[in-house]
Amino acid sequence: MSSVAPFRRIAVIGLGLLGGSVARAAQAHAIAVTGYDADPEVRARARAIALADAIADSAVEAVSGADLVVLCVPVGAMGTAARAMAPGLAPGVLISDVGSSKAGVAAALAEALPGHRVIPAHPVAGTEQSGPDAGFAALFRNRWCILTPPADADPADLARLAALWEAFGARVEVMDAEHHDLVLAVTSHLPHLIAYCIVGTASDLERVTQSEVIKYSAGGFRDFTRIAASDPTMWRDVFLTNRDAVLDMLGRFNRDLADLETAIRAGDGTELFDHFTRTRAIRRSIIEMGQDDARPDFGRSDHNGKS
Repeated sequence: MSSVAPFRRIAVIGLGLLGGSVARAAQAHAIAVTGYDADPEVRARARAIALADAIADSAVEAVSGADLVVLCVPVGAMGTAARAMAPGLAPGVLISDVGSSKAGVAAALAEALPGHRVIPAHPVAGTEQSGPDAGFAALFRNRWCILTPPADADPADLARLAALWEAFGARVEVMDAEHHDLVLAVTSHLPHLIAYCIVGTASDLERVTQSEVIKYSAGGFRDFTRIAASDPTMWRDVFLTNRDAVLDMLGRFNRDLADLETAIRAGDGTELFDHFTRTRAIRRSIIEMGQDDARPDFGRSDHNGKS
């Protein structure tokens, strides 16, 4: 085991992009890792590409002997996955996850695993790819991982989990689960909802534009399609489990959109220019913080298309 790795054996439940990346990162730090996925075809593929030291045929088998379990299933499936693995959990094992909404996940895991040590987590990283082949060890490098420990979490457990994510290259932040869900509703969930909507509108227009929307897609639309290509099951569950925060942010967005519509109708170039100037500054701040790249392809070609 790597000297920076605070866990002896990790079990990864769910072997898509994030689960596969957790497994690859663990392998890169010489941590023993066992994987499991409910889909037998995914398990077969994970074995074929040596995604983990072992691929188990049941959740109980996968978590046996692990001192950390990371649930990498859609947030709506957390409770079901937790109950399936519960009989195999060792005393003192720490359970975490990678879900994009946290309050609902915390409640589901507390209900499914009473008496167990649970610290939810959210690595803010991903691509539009999915499946076991999509995972890669560098996915978390220079990205944030937000930990949302319950009030009674053991500080030593929190420190160990933070150390693991830091070893994977992430920058760790700790915050309250409800606050996390509000922040992510703005920075991730609402942008995905808008992308799904815009690409859906374009799809409807294709019927009357004879494929010109697709043929003449500019960079902005292409970026929306990249976001909208994300896993539909995962995002369906995110919107449902973080419904209140998403609806709050969607209401604010609709009001801002109405203001822009008013400015365009009124020919108010000053208002439009001022608004665009403010938003341009946000983009520059994101680049300065290292959360994206100013190059035309956002630097994504450096990772074989994986961002």
